[in-house]
Amino acid sequence: MVFSSLEFICVFLPVVFLLYCILPGIRLKNALLIVASLLFYAYGEPRYVLLMIFSACFNYLSARVMMAGRQRKWFLFANITVNLGLLVFFKYTAFFVSTWNQIFGMQVKVLEIELPIGISFFTFQALSYVVDVYRGTVPVQKSFWKVLLYISFFPQLIAGPIVKYQDIAQALEEREMDIRQISDGMRRFICGLGKKILIANTMGQAADAVFQADYANINILAAWIGAVAYMLQIYYDFSGYSDMAIGLGKMFGFQFRENFQYPYGAASIKEFWRRWHISLSTWFKEYLYIPLGGNRKGKLRTGINKFTVFFCTGLWHGANWTFVFWGLYHGFFSVLEDCLPFIKKIPKPLMYLYTMLVVCTGFVIFRADTVSQGLYIIQQMFAGISFESHAMSFVAGQITPWFITMLLFGLIGMAPVRPLAERIREIVYDAGVQAAWSRKAVQVFLCTASVVILLWCMIRLSGNTYNPFIYFRF
Repeated sequence: MVFSSLEFICVFLPVVFLLYCILPGIRLKNALLIVASLLFYAYGEPRYVLLMIFSACFNYLSARVMMAGRQRKWFLFANITVNLGLLVFFKYTAFFVSTWNQIFGMQVKVLEIELPIGISFFTFQALSYVVDVYRGTVPVQKSFWKVLLYISFFPQLIAGPIVKYQDIAQALEEREMDIRQISDGMRRFICGLGKKILIANTMGQAADAVFQADYANINILAAWIGAVAYMLQIYYDFSGYSDMAIGLGKMFGFQFRENFQYPYGAASIKEFWRRWHISLSTWFKEYLYIPLGGNRKGKLRTGINKFTVFFCTGLWHGANWTFVFWGLYHGFFSVLEDCLPFIKKIPKPLMYLYTMLVVCTGFVIFRADTVSQGLYIIQQMFAGISFESHAMSFVAGQITPWFITMLLFGLIGMAPVRPLAERIREIVYDAGVQAAWSRKAVQVFLCTASVVILLWCMIRLSGNTYNPFIYFRF
């Protein structure tokens, strides 16, 4: 089940939220959320519910035993080995075996293992909890049910954001229903739904058409349409999902950290990664980059550490050389920026163009089925000067009025418009009693806009079967 489905919007969420409001006490509310989360996961992956429960049970016991015993390092090592072992088995076995066969010309049978949805996310959450307990930054949780809720909570279960235990530890123990927080959560959910259904899906159809087209149809115009469309699709797809997760968390009394901070406004690759998929980049920084030595061991070691992190970041996204290439590609530019001190003196508009060019071409590799396909499309972006009739006919087929409209909305939405809107609302709310009419006007506008977007999305969902989630498969 995904958030952008009529089953979730019209059945699952209303029923769960109504029961949540009715049930008294934190224990019953937590129990409801556990049951709802397991049903949510079982809707799409009934076989792997037990795997997720095993992960919660194993990591709960690991933390308890680790803190009670003397050989804490060995328990931590065993925990990391088992967690990563399960992740590697389910996600990378076929990739490693097929790579081995290609390199050595062997015919080892490739096992067809179905990937459990969200395994990368809930495995990283579980690992962060155990490591933080080992470091002493969070106390060990004595209740298995609270650990299970932390790992399985449906808003962030299948596509993040990756939530650290310390961020919701207090909410697991005690939280209150607040009408303003609930309304903010609903609006945030609808905002994310609109980003996903209206913009991401529209861009995705154009991107899919280009990346699935015959090479003869991909000229410079088609290549740029595919590249820009996918760059917008992946941003609005994933940030839209994060908005929905954050909104759902608010509705149930949980506060998740922001996962995106307008990354397409960055003026360097380093800044881009401080704004893009923040929960993942923070996870790798805290649990891999810093333990490797960070930037404390000299420039050479810092560069190696960064390449290691970006290699793992790429591999985390999927078992394909395109993801590895994409990760190392970003690692190269991140290290390059460290090695060029004069880069800080370059005018910001030029740095912005450089960053967007690097990010856009990088996502071509990310989206491509193979590295060679990605490199071909990048080549066409800069050298595919061909205006033959079949290629131009293909291009014309992608540039529909709806596509152009959503493209404009997507480009406008790349700017930090939400903080500006929130600032305006704060000014209106702080204006005192004399501005009561303006506060009501803001509320009426927000409610009306939310209802219109929700209805529009539901109409699109009821008549359109194209509704993928990019990060759903990671």
